[in-house]
Amino acid sequence: MPHQEQVLAHGNLCAQGPPKNAGYNSNPVPVMTQTESRDKWGKKMDFLLSVIGFAVDLGNVWRFPYICYQNGGGAFLIPYVLMAVFGGVPLFYMELALGQFHRTGAISIWKHICPMFKGIGFAICIIALYVSFYYNTIIAWALFYFYSSFSSTLPWTSCDNEWNTENCTNYFGKDNVTWTNYSRSPAEEFYTRNVLVVHESSGLGDVGYIRWQLMLCLFLIFTIVYFSLWKGVKTSGKVVWVTATLPYVVLLILMIRGATLPGAWKGVVFYLNPKWEKLKETSVWVDAAAQIFFSLGPGFGVLLALSSYNPFNNNCYRDAIVTSLVNCLTSFISGFVIFTVLGYMAEQRNVNVEDVARDKGPSLLFITYPEAIANMVGSTFFAIIFFAMMITLGLDSTFGGLEAIITAVMDEYPDTLSHRRELFVLGLVVVCFLGSLSTLTTGGAYVVKLLEEFGVGSSIIAIVFLEATAVSWFYGINRFSNDIKSMLGYTPGLFWRVCWVAISPAFLAYIIISSLLNPQPLSLFDYKYPDWSMTVGYIIGASSFMWIPIYMVYKLVWTPGSLKQQYFFKSVTTKKQTEGDSYSLRFTK
Repeated sequence: MPHQEQVLAHGNLCAQGPPKNAGYNSNPVPVMTQTESRDKWGKKMDFLLSVIGFAVDLGNVWRFPYICYQNGGGAFLIPYVLMAVFGGVPLFYMELALGQFHRTGAISIWKHICPMFKGIGFAICIIALYVSFYYNTIIAWALFYFYSSFSSTLPWTSCDNEWNTENCTNYFGKDNVTWTNYSRSPAEEFYTRNVLVVHESSGLGDVGYIRWQLMLCLFLIFTIVYFSLWKGVKTSGKVVWVTATLPYVVLLILMIRGATLPGAWKGVVFYLNPKWEKLKETSVWVDAAAQIFFSLGPGFGVLLALSSYNPFNNNCYRDAIVTSLVNCLTSFISGFVIFTVLGYMAEQRNVNVEDVARDKGPSLLFITYPEAIANMVGSTFFAIIFFAMMITLGLDSTFGGLEAIITAVMDEYPDTLSHRRELFVLGLVVVCFLGSLSTLTTGGAYVVKLLEEFGVGSSIIAIVFLEATAVSWFYGINRFSNDIKSMLGYTPGLFWRVCWVAISPAFLAYIIISSLLNPQPLSLFDYKYPDWSMTVGYIIGASSFMWIPIYMVYKLVWTPGSLKQQYFFKSVTTKKQTEGDSYSLRFTK
């Protein structure tokens, strides 16, 4: 079969093994040979804190509590736990194992799994760039609040500031205050009219000028990011000892303070009161699936990158269970922190909790919670620690997102970049800063919402679906299980194998189909996004995903042999050759 031998000489589109997955590809790419000089974590806790810091972000503090009470309170925990067990955690475990075994980033890892799917790695890097364009701006808002908190009277306490309007209504400490649909709290006007200055923009068609105050805050954020990442995981692994642990200290303080506030019990009851009839609604299960997916964060390339610096025999199974549990428990505890305060605000306004809890998204962090803090005893202290917590939560996720790009690109082009990490990281940070400028304008909040919705959204879910499919069906679940056995000494159980092959891909397909069948209109404050902006959003989403089919076509065109030979042909080497030559290449160094 001379032509088949030619195909093998140039490499298959998918790194398939001999019949029945008896071993490995006859022409494997040596995995361990390129990792002798690879960075390694200084301590095991450096890695765990980095993973926890990435997974536990701002969304844990605001999104989970909001989604929980919106979808049945305590009853929502049932679909949430089920989606975590059968979808989120298996995908989380899969990525940690892949990164640790192959010891490389999101692009070059596909040389070992299935080269035809290498476009997934490029798509992941583009999505990570989009995230850096808007996510760090949200951290810059928090830094603006943090700076503003160093005053004896918080600036969002009263209606006597230059940015306030006649609709500003301060009801704390006052009797007989009428709250109408036009009323705006001092905290809301501080956020919209002093931080964002969104009233000076008419929408995406007129985003206005760049706010120099926010640009300075963003510059400081990226300076911290650069000096945390420029030397690799040995420096970032030390930084996370502060950024990943501080939020838990602050959450504990805020939870204790919230529990002592009058009316706090109303918020807790509203948060956890189960509405069992909600479980009959499809949207509740979709929200549970989406929440656990975006909370744990598989598919962003971060878990692949961080785990690639682990020792080969590290227990990635235990790491996956521990970090997933910490993440989910953090989300649950954050609900108490948020809703004890919402109960307190409802008590002060003399309204129901649901009337206070209408804010969602970043508004919950920048309007509702600061408003409550401003009227507590010791408001300055609580404001400072709250926004310090937000900054550290955001920084951890930024570290992970940019490390995913850095590891992926440097592993793909080691000859060019291996000794130029500092310069490459500097260039990447500059690109991210310049890409963020549009989000610093008076209409920047509209840009942030658009990027958040379309830059990540369905694209990342579709990418993880393809990743899970490629690993389980093209690379082969038996081979993947053997990889884990070579690291841990035992094969994954039937539960994990079934999840990887069928349940987890079905979980992702369920989210994708549901989001496509039930698109939600996009709005922010009182602004309705025009139709043309939706088109721009779809183009942004397609700009990352399109590299997957483009690379597939490129690989099919440039790989010799017929489509059947390229796609389906398996190595004809004997089991003995595979186990001898290929196995030694992977594990003898």
